[in-house]
Amino acid sequence: MKRTSRGALALFLSLGLAAGGSATISSAAPSDAERTTDTDSTSAWGDRWGQVNVLSFSDFHGHLTPDDPPFDPEVDPDQTPVGGASHLAAHLKKHRGTASATVSVGDNIGGSTFLSGMFHDEPTIEALDSMGVSASAVGNHEFDEGTNELLRMQHGGSHWKDGNYFPGKPYPGAKMQYLAGNVFNKKSGRRILPATHVEEVNGVKVGFIGLVTPETTSLVSPDGISSVRFDDMAKRANTAASWLSNAKGVETIVVLVHEGGNQEGTYNECANLSGPIVELNERIHSRVDGIVSGHTHAAFNCTLQDWKGGQRPVVASGDWGRAFNKMTFTVDRRTGDVAKKYSKATNRLTTRDIRDADVDAIVEKWQEKAGPERAKVVGNVTEDITGDASGDRGIETPMANVVADSILWGTRAQEKGGAQISFMNVGGVRASLLRDQITNGEAVGEVTYEEAYKVAPFGNLVVTIDMKGSDIKEVLEQQYDPSRGRQYLAMGVSEGFTYTWDDSKPQGQKVSEMKLDGTAIEDDETYKVSTLSFLQQGGDNFTAFEKGTNLVGGPEDLDNLVKYLEAMPDLSAPQDRVKGL
Repeated sequence: MKRTSRGALALFLSLGLAAGGSATISSAAPSDAERTTDTDSTSAWGDRWGQVNVLSFSDFHGHLTPDDPPFDPEVDPDQTPVGGASHLAAHLKKHRGTASATVSVGDNIGGSTFLSGMFHDEPTIEALDSMGVSASAVGNHEFDEGTNELLRMQHGGSHWKDGNYFPGKPYPGAKMQYLAGNVFNKKSGRRILPATHVEEVNGVKVGFIGLVTPETTSLVSPDGISSVRFDDMAKRANTAASWLSNAKGVETIVVLVHEGGNQEGTYNECANLSGPIVELNERIHSRVDGIVSGHTHAAFNCTLQDWKGGQRPVVASGDWGRAFNKMTFTVDRRTGDVAKKYSKATNRLTTRDIRDADVDAIVEKWQEKAGPERAKVVGNVTEDITGDASGDRGIETPMANVVADSILWGTRAQEKGGAQISFMNVGGVRASLLRDQITNGEAVGEVTYEEAYKVAPFGNLVVTIDMKGSDIKEVLEQQYDPSRGRQYLAMGVSEGFTYTWDDSKPQGQKVSEMKLDGTAIEDDETYKVSTLSFLQQGGDNFTAFEKGTNLVGGPEDLDNLVKYLEAMPDLSAPQDRVKGL
């Protein structure tokens, strides 16, 4: 990043027109011959120029153990085995050297794997601190258990329900600093967490700005975030960058934004980048030297033009710690300015050939604490039941229908709500039930508690409400919303309910022929509908649920699913309940 005044002065000095016509210092960027981009030392450039590396990742979601598949073949054609907290830690330490900062772009926690989520993600924070992560943007999933729980994760303290997991050892809080530059308390008008973090890297002050998508209001249970507001990201990024530059003298600035995009190439390419990150880059000030994004779980490595015509890296490294990004800047130590023409970035796979002993010990400690609970058999399936959030969230799936069936099962009795119809969003179904998947030494087809947890890790409550037939139709029409980040978000529906979906029809007119047990749904008739509290409160922009009345609370979704699996032996994949035209 170059200020006009400094650039003019540097030109003046380099032309020998100042201090009696003798200039001994040039502000021009080092020549290619002077630079050695793969070293952390300063000897190649002298004392004037330094290298600063920013190591980053996003959407870790508590994936502590190396159990994940490779990236999709179109992202990694070599299908390299990747991931696992110990392997990620080892790679980060290998590349850190003496000239790097390590940061995250949010969704470190929430929607987590069993080992992390069972302990309200305290294991993940401990592991990230051991990795040397110094700062992280908050992601939408950091708010899954509400604002107060996010603040506990930052500052420490016993969990309100579970207390301390180790006697006499309260959770100490995160060493890394969570950043929430666009999240404000509605009452006080103050940020709930800092907007910026500054650290010295190789003699250079580097400023980080953390932001989260305002769509968080529709991605988590509204009750948990009712006390906060989410402001425009670009506006807050520009304000924070100005403050860093003018008040703190920080000229090397990186935005960590939990909002993203998608591209069509491999993990280290930038082919037809699309999504909110494109507009954000255009609106974020040229003071910002690099942008690290997340949220969409995509991987891309782009160099985009800022609004003054300069070039800067705009990157994302995918999800679950399966890759990380190394962004490199050449910086003038005297001014802090980045020589932008030399900025570069690379996504690197987290291969499983090296490990970190400290993170291994952390994971082993929590695995021992998990004990036999994870291996408890709670049901069995006769075939694969598939269709979770890792696939196409815009179509009806057998797995989402099974969860909808479980919700109906748990709320059908009159004393439990008397539900007639149940809905489950495909995006909230976080895993499938696979017959040959063995997680804890169980027999083929058996479903363990851990596997059930992976399906429903969020801790939502099941609720029942009264809804008009017309409101049910509006909910289904909201499966398509052109203003939403993901325009198509499908619902799983319970047994006995059917309808027709015609995607060729205009928005708001795609749903017809709604029936319950073969009888047409009437617009003015009232029906008992059960779903998750997340959806009932308008989550994922399914705002028509908010028209429901006579709320009846129910069990936690995971507990309800486990009891359903126990009560339904030899579970198989249900037939389609939506007729598509």
